[in-house]
Amino acid sequence: MKITIEWTYKIPRGVMETVFRSDQMEAGKALKMAEDIEKTGRIKNLLLIDPHGSTWTMKELKRYLKEIEEEPHNITVYFDGGYDLKTAVSGLGCAIYFEQNGKQKRLRRNVQAVGHKSNNEAEYAALHLSIIELELLNVHHMNVRFLGDSQVVINQMSGEWAVLEPNLLSFADRIDTALKKLGIEAEYEHISRKMNGEADRLASQALQGIEIAAQVEYVLESD
Repeated sequence: MKITIEWTYKIPRGVMETVFRSDQMEAGKALKMAEDIEKTGRIKNLLLIDPHGSTWTMKELKRYLKEIEEEPHNITVYFDGGYDLKTAVSGLGCAIYFEQNGKQKRLRRNVQAVGHKSNNEAEYAALHLSIIELELLNVHHMNVRFLGDSQVVINQMSGEWAVLEPNLLSFADRIDTALKKLGIEAEYEHISRKMNGEADRLASQALQGIEIAAQVEYVLESD
């Protein structure tokens, strides 16, 4: 969950005060920042605001962070799809990075698929695969970043471009329905193919018939 901090700063023994508002940041970082701001002793009022406009006290945010510690959070998804025109076979790949129980984890998954008619359909199918994997991880009511190198998928899912092709519209509707069911707030970001190398390799391996389903973890470094 992203949080915006809004606070009123007042000069000691004076009548001057002004309101400051931060950019959105992850809830854990926002809590640390808010605690540091309060240490100045010059804060008249401090609000923690989520993306829906609801306000939280620091006590409430601490409780929320403790509750989600055992669940996957701070999730970033890389996805990619490849399509072989000669065989009409698709390769779908996704890499999901998340935190859970104080550890950073990475899940890699790919699938070979048939029935698609273009590379754009394969890209959409790869995004849909990643959401299926999120559901299996029991991810729900979270902000999730989805990163891909397909301008078509990213711009259409973010609402920048209209979805005109019926087959792609069907995929987009299916994805939106799945996200709504899980309570996931999706953030879409276009990246270069080089930055999407891991998901690209997974998709290529799927086309070659190499199936991968793996999860690794390592201890988070302290701030």
